[in-house]
Amino acid sequence: MNSQQSTKNIKLPFLVAGVITLLLIGIAGFYWFLGKSPVSIVVRNSQPGAAIFVSKSSPAMVSLLVNPDALQTIEQKGAFSQVTNSLLAKSNIDYQNDIKPWLSNEITLAVTTIDIDRDPENGLQTGYLMALATEQPEKSREFLELLFSKRAFAGTNLGIERYKGVKVIYDNFEYSQVENIQNSLAGAVVNNFVLLGNHPQVIKEAINNLQAPDLNLISSLAYQKATQQISKNAVAVTFLNLPEVGKWQGLELAESTYDSQILSLVLNSQGLLAESTFLTNSQVVPPSLPLSQPIGALHYLPESTALAIAGANLSNLVNSDLAKLWKQGTATIYGDSKNAISLLLKPLVEIQQSWGLNFSQDIFSWVVGEYALALLPNSENIIPNWIFVVEKTPQLVAGIAHLDNIASTRGFNVSSLNLDEQKVLAWTQITATSENNTSINVDAKIKGVHTTFDNYEIFTSDLKTLTAILSQKQKSLLKNPKFHNAITVIPQPNQGYIYLDWENSQDIFKRQLPLLKFVEVLGKPLFDNLQSLTVSSYSSEPGTLKGGIFFQLH
Repeated sequence: MNSQQSTKNIKLPFLVAGVITLLLIGIAGFYWFLGKSPVSIVVRNSQPGAAIFVSKSSPAMVSLLVNPDALQTIEQKGAFSQVTNSLLAKSNIDYQNDIKPWLSNEITLAVTTIDIDRDPENGLQTGYLMALATEQPEKSREFLELLFSKRAFAGTNLGIERYKGVKVIYDNFEYSQVENIQNSLAGAVVNNFVLLGNHPQVIKEAINNLQAPDLNLISSLAYQKATQQISKNAVAVTFLNLPEVGKWQGLELAESTYDSQILSLVLNSQGLLAESTFLTNSQVVPPSLPLSQPIGALHYLPESTALAIAGANLSNLVNSDLAKLWKQGTATIYGDSKNAISLLLKPLVEIQQSWGLNFSQDIFSWVVGEYALALLPNSENIIPNWIFVVEKTPQLVAGIAHLDNIASTRGFNVSSLNLDEQKVLAWTQITATSENNTSINVDAKIKGVHTTFDNYEIFTSDLKTLTAILSQKQKSLLKNPKFHNAITVIPQPNQGYIYLDWENSQDIFKRQLPLLKFVEVLGKPLFDNLQSLTVSSYSSEPGTLKGGIFFQLH
C-alpha cells in the first residue's frame, strides 16, 4: 500500500473525530456566535497542560484552553448545544449528561506519531491522542466505562490492561490491519485527564511521556521557546513541529529556515486575532525597521479602499524573514516559489506580463522609504482602480525615470499635462482609425498617471482617481472606522499592514482568485460576518517571525 495514501485514509474513531470537529468549530466558529456585547472569557492556563503526555517529536498539537460552556455566554440561539449534540449523536454519548459534568478547561488533540508501529511496509498508521481535562476524575472514569460498555454492546471485543499502574481499556483486535484502526479506540484516565487514542500504544506512550519527562513536549527547547510567544488570554493554541509535519504530509521541508510554529487565538469584542510565531536558529531580519506610528502614505488612500498594503523599504523584502518564510512554504508545498505565484497570485503575474515588469528589480529596488498600495472598487469596470504612493528618497528620481522608460518601451506615450495647475505625467495608449478615407479618429486611453505631491510621488490608474486625491476633499483611509479599529488591535511597533475590506472587495477577488470561493464555503460562518481582515508582522526578538491576522466581525 502506498504510505502517503494510507496516511490520508486513516480515520479517527467517531467520538474522537467528533470532539476534534467540535474543537475546530470552537476555534474557527467563535466569531459566528459573537454578539455586539463585549466578550469576557477567563483563560486560567496560558499553556496546554496535556503537553506532558505528548512526545517531543509530535508533528502537531492543538488545544482549546477554555471550557466549551464558556462559549455559551456569547452564544446565540443555542447553536453551540446543537453542534455538540449532533456531533456526538452516533456515539450514543450525550454531551450534557456524560461529558459536561466533569469536563474542565482544556481539550487537546495531538498527532503523536507518524507511524504507530514504525513499520513503513504496512503503510503509515498515524497516532492520534485526545486529552480532555477533568474536574472530577471519578465521574470521568464512569464516562470511560460507559463509553466502552456501549462499544461492547455494539459487538466490539474489549481488552483491559494495567500499564505502569494505569488502567487502559481498548478495542481488542488485529491492529496491523489499517481498516481496523479507522474505527478503533483506546482510553484511560491519568492525572486529571481523560485520554483517548486510536491505538492502545498511543495511550501507553502518553503514560511513558508523563513518567519520563525528558521524552515529552515540555522538555523540548523549541517548544519552550515557542510557548513564551503565546498571546495573553489566548483561548486556543496550536504548536507545529514543521519538519515532522512535512514528513506526516509526505512533503520534504525545503528552504528550511523555520523549524517550529506556534499559533494563538484571542477573542475581543470586535473579532478574532490569530497571532503566529515562526521560530528558527538562523539569523533573520525584518524587511524594515519597526514603525511606531501609522504610515504617512496612508493619508492619500481614500476611505473606500478595498485593499491596502503599506509599509517601508521594499528594497530589503527579498532578503527578509518574510521572504524566507514564503520560500520555505511555497517550495515545500508547490516545489518552488514560481509555481506558487502562478497558482495563488495570478493577478500579479498578469500585471507583470502585460507591463513587462519584474517587481523586485523594477520597483522594489528603489522603494526605500514609506509606501502604500491600494485597490479601489470601480462601478464602471470590473477591473479595480489602483493607487501607489511612495515617499521621496534619493533613489526615487531614478526609479520614476525607469518606470517611465518601461512605459515608453511598451508602446505608451509618456506626456506631461497640467491638472488644476499640478504637473502630471501620463502614460497613454494612442490609436488612430480612419473612416471612409475621409476622417481620422484619434483615441487616447490613459494607462497610468503620476505626480509629485507633498513629500510623496503618487501613481494612479486614471486621472479621476488622482484628481480626487489632489483635491483632498475625500476622507482618508485613516478616517475609516473599520481600518482604525483594526490597526488599534495590531501591536505596535510593526512592519506595516495588509488591510482587506471584505465587504467592498469580495467581488473583485472572487473574480481574480477562484480558490477564494472554495475557502469561503469552508469558512462560511466567518465570511458571512467578516467586515475586514488585517495582516501585520511585528517581530521583536532574534530568531522569531511574529505576526497576526485580525478578523473584524459584525
